[in-house]
Amino acid sequence: MTFRARLLTAALLLAASFGFTGTRLVPSAAALTFSAPAAPLVDINSATAAQLKALPGIGDAYSAKIIAGRPYANKTQLVSRNIVPQATYDKIKDLIIATQPKK
Repeated sequence: MTFRARLLTAALLLAASFGFTGTRLVPSAAALTFSAPAAPLVDINSATAAQLKALPGIGDAYSAKIIAGRPYANKTQLVSRNIVPQATYDKIKDLIIATQPKK
């Protein structure tokens, strides 16, 4: 047997042994998943103009309209009151909340 044939045989045996023992050379996708800390929700009833403008699709005009339209019973009123269009609301709906004052 030539050196090349022995080397190939050894490589195949080594590769096969990893399959039989269950050893993984590549980490699973779950092991590589990193979760970013959840950002706090922006309260549309109390947020500053700067906090509102940090939301995607919200600039000076929309932040001023949101502030002028306060208070909101729920966040969907941004659309029902024509404060922001549906497309903009869809971008921010998971980032906002409308808290109510304590009674």
